[in-house]
Amino acid sequence: MPEVSANPARRHQRRPTPQLLGISLAYFMVLLDTTALAVAEPSVMTSLHTDVVGVGWATTIYTMALASALVFGGSLADRLGAYGVFVVGVFGFGAASLGCALAPALSVLLAMRALLGLFAAAIIPSSLSLIASLYPDPGRRGNAISAWAAISGIAMAAGPVLGGWLIAVDDWRAVFVINAPMALIVLALCRTSITSTRDARALSWLPHLGLAATLATATLAITQAGQGSWLMAAVYALIAVGLAYGTAVVDRTSPAPLVAVALRGNRPVWTAFGWGAAVNYALTTVIFSIPLLLHTSAEAAGATLLPMTLLIAVNPLLTGRIVAAHGPLRPIRMGFLAFLIGLCLVGAATAVQHQPVILALGLLLSGLGVSWTLPALVGFAVNHAAAEARGSVGGILNATRQVGATIAAAVASAILTQHHSSTTAALPFLIAAAVCALGLLTATTQRVARVHAPSRGLVRRARHHPDRAHRH
Repeated sequence: MPEVSANPARRHQRRPTPQLLGISLAYFMVLLDTTALAVAEPSVMTSLHTDVVGVGWATTIYTMALASALVFGGSLADRLGAYGVFVVGVFGFGAASLGCALAPALSVLLAMRALLGLFAAAIIPSSLSLIASLYPDPGRRGNAISAWAAISGIAMAAGPVLGGWLIAVDDWRAVFVINAPMALIVLALCRTSITSTRDARALSWLPHLGLAATLATATLAITQAGQGSWLMAAVYALIAVGLAYGTAVVDRTSPAPLVAVALRGNRPVWTAFGWGAAVNYALTTVIFSIPLLLHTSAEAAGATLLPMTLLIAVNPLLTGRIVAAHGPLRPIRMGFLAFLIGLCLVGAATAVQHQPVILALGLLLSGLGVSWTLPALVGFAVNHAAAEARGSVGGILNATRQVGATIAAAVASAILTQHHSSTTAALPFLIAAAVCALGLLTATTQRVARVHAPSRGLVRRARHHPDRAHRH
């Protein structure tokens, strides 16, 4: 009898493993779509008879939809149940990917890319909720979330290489076709329903629509400026400011606001959100611009990005040790400094032809910049949020990161539509370097390291070692 009772326990411990694999594969699929598409940009331009602005919109419309719907996707998962939202998101992502692959024109591709962003916004927050339900034990849950998060690094490293290989075998459409079988595998691995708690919270569409309209209009303003239409750029910019103000007003009175009340006056958390947007701005600038400037094959472009993407995959483990030893601010400062230098080197390498060593060194430093800053700033934000608002931090942080990515692709596409002089080629990277310099400045002057509701002993220690207070 003891053996009979032990076996079910072991089986129960192993049972979530296929489902965790499926949930992680769904996250991989979402992230792969972004990085693999970068090396497909020249192929898309040739096939659909479009220009840099067109492929820029193919990137920005996805990140706009994702940024606008991420928080709403989390609320929807809490209200309707994470499993149902996850399944719909995966199925829809696979179907919309096939729609992208079959797109006969740029307009159809843009519509399908917008749907991809919406379905991705359903997958990401529901994935975390399902992991929490599968692993109620905090220790095992932490390991499961670490495995889920590690997939992002693998997707970042594999995306450009896999995308380049797929394009060499067929063309850019293969980048989207591969998502359909992956979606079917995810649905097969997660075919057993996962029970999760439901919260009958209110839902409000208006703030999310306002955010989407603001991002779309701001992108139009940047695009018009890049094309020299300064009057229209100014008009769109004013409309974007008005929409942003209106969205903020509506959000404050919404029954389901984008920003939790407990976070509205929290300056350290909003600083971390700004850091996240800055990092994604710089990262997207590199991933979007390099394939367009190299004038080489998709395979070669993917291989060129490897020094950066591989470090993003493996270096967060070292970042965790630095955070544990010195607190989050040190790796954040190190990361912004590395990114600043790396972007300047990348700009120099693209401005002067045939500088592969300088380019590789710049991409290497950029990879260090991403892998040092992102894990640390997540911990910084969570540590400075009140307990009741920590669930909102992840959603807003991901949304602000996508906002940074949206603006970066719009700015880079607007600049690169101009004649490719040496100055024009370097300009997107120099602007991103300036953004990182601002991030470094704010991280250097940042002195707030207070954790909400700390113990008295922790307060005393924080007075002497503010960076280390979070470790306890």
